[in-house]
Amino acid sequence: MTNAVGWDGSGARVLFVPVSGARGMGEYARALALATAAVKRWPALQVHFVVSRQAPYALDTPFPATLLPASPTFHTPEVRDIIRTFRPTLVVFDNAGRTAQMKAAAASGARVVYVSSRPKQRYKAFRLGWMRVLDEHWIAYPEFIAGSLGPLERLKVRLMRRPQVRFLDAVLPPLDDTLAAEMLTKFSVGADDYVLVVPGGGTDHPGAENAPEIVANAAARLSDGGIPTVLVGVMPSVSSPELRVAPRMPMAQLAELIRAARVIVSNGGDTLLQAIASAKPCIAVAIAGDQAHRIDKCVQAGLAQRASLATEELAREAARLFRDESRRAERVAKLEAANVGNGMDVALEAIGRLSAAPR
Repeated sequence: MTNAVGWDGSGARVLFVPVSGARGMGEYARALALATAAVKRWPALQVHFVVSRQAPYALDTPFPATLLPASPTFHTPEVRDIIRTFRPTLVVFDNAGRTAQMKAAAASGARVVYVSSRPKQRYKAFRLGWMRVLDEHWIAYPEFIAGSLGPLERLKVRLMRRPQVRFLDAVLPPLDDTLAAEMLTKFSVGADDYVLVVPGGGTDHPGAENAPEIVANAAARLSDGGIPTVLVGVMPSVSSPELRVAPRMPMAQLAELIRAARVIVSNGGDTLLQAIASAKPCIAVAIAGDQAHRIDKCVQAGLAQRASLATEELAREAARLFRDESRRAERVAKLEAANVGNGMDVALEAIGRLSAAPR
């Protein structure tokens, strides 16, 4: 089997194992975007997901899936059983997994990719035991946020001669002009004439309890102030008849809303990076414990604006940025110069090559 021109994915099976639970969905959204794009490119590719049944998206997964009582990291016997029965040629662990799970994947003949987006997970991926089984390690943030490889990390890779380490700036589906027009029509907004608010669903941490609701209420305030506003994934606790509210949506749809927005209000997770990669001015607020550092790095680079987790301040700052053309133009120029790219093509190339060439 080779990943040659004309190959349609026949014989290849990819198992996605993202960390999952009752709150947060960044890893799952990234895995789903990769899986969807991979199957679009290679129609015969077989895909299977392993997620927690506690996750709000568990029953909506558009691919065959095995539901576990909690995140896959805590269910090694079940994950090993899935590897044995599904017989993947590639397993992609996203911030999830145990040593025994990865060894089981490698022992079955599968290639193994690990995606890290937090310092703790990155540290795990550079342990010698994991490096022996990993074919690739994807660091899911730009190098200026995640930090370049340190001397010890570089030494380990040179001595082990594995895995291939890649920085994925952001993961966005390809442009789709037809879908873009459909999304603008659906929400009755014009290109470059609305604020997109994506609160996310991070886990509670001190000072950020009920964070998604607070951000959602800021969206309602913006709408009440006459600014077209699209809110994704959360219902505000205050009413606003002019607010366009959408449930969770596939990454392809969200990506087109990101690309067409004038201003974006997001958390400090993947949406922030997707906005930057799309050169869209973004106001970011930390709603989970690991997001403040990312926002700080983006603010220091002049690529985002930080706001406090307060409804009135968020609404006020978003409205100011929406109406201030010179300020927006200055921000867009910095974003374009930063050249934060879309890592989708890099990831797909690796998925195609690895899934077509098992151990």
